[in-house]
Amino acid sequence: MSAHTIKHDGGPAWDWAAGHRPVTGALSATTGAFAVATVGTLAHMPPTWALAVGTAGAIGHTATGLRQKLAGRTIGARATSWLLGGGWTTWALATGPLTWTALGSLATLGVAIGASARATGLYEEARELEALEAAERHVARELSAERRGIAAEWVDRIQRVCGITVRVLAVEIWPTGTGFTIDAELPAGGVTYDRIARENAKLSADARLPHGCTAAATPGVDQGRVLIDVTTANVLAAEVQYPSDYSALSVHTGVPWGYRTNADEIRAYLREQCALVVGPTGSGKTNMVHVILAGFARATDMLTWVIDLNAGSAGLPWVRPAMEGGQGQPVRPGVDWLASTHDEAMLMLEAALRIGLYRKRAYQDLMSKANTDLLPVSAQIPQIMIVIDEGAEILTSADAEMRKLAKKILEVIRMLRAMGIRTVLTALGATGAVLGNLMIRREAKVRVALTGGETEGMDLSKLFPGGRGLRVEQAPHKGTGFMGTPESPVALFGTWRILPNQIRDIVHATSDRHPRLDDISAKAAGPDYARRWDHARTAWINSHQQTSDPAEPPATSSTATGVSAGLSLSALREDPSAAARAVTDEDVMAAEFMAQIDAQFGTTPEPSAEVGPVVEAEQPEAGTGLNLSALRDGKETGPAWLADAVTAINAAGTDGMKPAAVADLVGRSREAVRKTLKAAAERGELIYRDRGPHSVYVHPDHA
Repeated sequence: MSAHTIKHDGGPAWDWAAGHRPVTGALSATTGAFAVATVGTLAHMPPTWALAVGTAGAIGHTATGLRQKLAGRTIGARATSWLLGGGWTTWALATGPLTWTALGSLATLGVAIGASARATGLYEEARELEALEAAERHVARELSAERRGIAAEWVDRIQRVCGITVRVLAVEIWPTGTGFTIDAELPAGGVTYDRIARENAKLSADARLPHGCTAAATPGVDQGRVLIDVTTANVLAAEVQYPSDYSALSVHTGVPWGYRTNADEIRAYLREQCALVVGPTGSGKTNMVHVILAGFARATDMLTWVIDLNAGSAGLPWVRPAMEGGQGQPVRPGVDWLASTHDEAMLMLEAALRIGLYRKRAYQDLMSKANTDLLPVSAQIPQIMIVIDEGAEILTSADAEMRKLAKKILEVIRMLRAMGIRTVLTALGATGAVLGNLMIRREAKVRVALTGGETEGMDLSKLFPGGRGLRVEQAPHKGTGFMGTPESPVALFGTWRILPNQIRDIVHATSDRHPRLDDISAKAAGPDYARRWDHARTAWINSHQQTSDPAEPPATSSTATGVSAGLSLSALREDPSAAARAVTDEDVMAAEFMAQIDAQFGTTPEPSAEVGPVVEAEQPEAGTGLNLSALRDGKETGPAWLADAVTAINAAGTDGMKPAAVADLVGRSREAVRKTLKAAAERGELIYRDRGPHSVYVHPDHA
């Protein structure tokens, strides 16, 4: 054994676990052979036994060397040493080990074994070094001159900015020519990729990258590796049309929602996840909703229901092509159900709950056969995706009717995951009011923030708690922002531009692809679902149609009241009974449409029937736009200046505004302002904070 020693209380001791060196190995071999020969001679051991042992040792070391992929000369030297040792022992047993000839030959054999071991050891070390150098040369050959330059540059940059030294293993140039990916090995000592990820902005600035380009670090193939995606050209600045490939999709293969900075497609997997899309006005959120609906329309195992209380505008382009019809071919709507009113939305959500609860009982045998606790979604049993435009605002509304709707939405999110009913909510901002609901944060794992350069109400750290180095100014263009999914870490992305003509093309191309609700679910949904396209429930869609040639100028005849011609509102006619007798289906649809316009654009001064001075609190401001609210009750909506007051209170943030400050702002009496703000607070438009003489009104977003 080795002559290495270790210290302990009793003095030096042999280290029996140490390995052999060439000298100690030779001594061990020769002394062992001499001992066996001496004891064997005294015990009259047959000489052939020693030869058999030597042969077995040679075979064993040969097999071990082959398994360890040692060099041929090393394997040969070890086998020869065993054969020579076994041969000498056999000869010594036959002739006697205690002769000068036997001892001399044994010593010579020991020197030869030691020299051979030393030579083969040096050869193996040289061979190992050569293998490492060959691997490095291979890596160097793989890296072109450009790649080597990039690798060296970024090793220095990461050392300078992040204070760590990485080893670049590969540099992949993107086929689009808009950037590259660095695959690097992190140094020892527990350094993680976060060390680089949180210095995203500094690395981008140090590299002098163009605006909109980033150096984003993500986990590598293991926890000791890091991938750094470096964008050198701002591909998100250009508008990219939605792909013309309308091939079939599935909830299991994911639905494309946009593209990364390296032009890779990013998909949302929504079999078990809900989604949240945040985007302020002008960020491209409506276009993003249409991109989402386009992907759902292409799927063969998904049915899309849309709730949009803003006149159903999100789903209308997907319904109208079916109402217009095709060229001799029936066309099915791109969405399976569209709700534009509170009542219709309640019918939809209640039907979804009935479907989900009935599926849990009716499909137990199917799930048992499939050995799963998730309903096997297919074209025969489609998944229902409920897209709720500005649904997050519904969940945070203080209105009593909206709270009922919010309760149903939360029930759908909480209870129906396994039964294949999921939601996509949109919101105007990533604020605490929107993200304060635990159910949204827990279930909406697919998250999108369309920034459009807007910084107000876009707290990315709340929307993406694990994101590092995310800044709104990195995505200043419409339709760009950040997207993160459980499968893809949050990073910059852009969504395609989709136009009405393309929506029409998609509806026609996918009409025969839409699945139909399975019989069990249709039975549970009941007549509310079966009659969703009845004329009485969809007449509002076509209520905008004009009865005269739009190219002709409007008539100038006067009404009985003497008001010049224009919009004829029945509420302002002198003879309501005569108007009622002339009502037709078109009048009903027009009235419904006008009511929707009033709800959205009703900001114009009310027509006054009186001539003379107007009371200050009721006097409208001039030049505020079109107002069709002929029957508006000021107690329900407030005067025209209230919108400016609410905007100012929202801008004041958490500090809010005193009624006196609001009165000075809008130029109204303090008493009138107090009454109006109190009524707005009762409707849930504002929050009143009672602080005695310092009482203020605060916007719900900052409450």
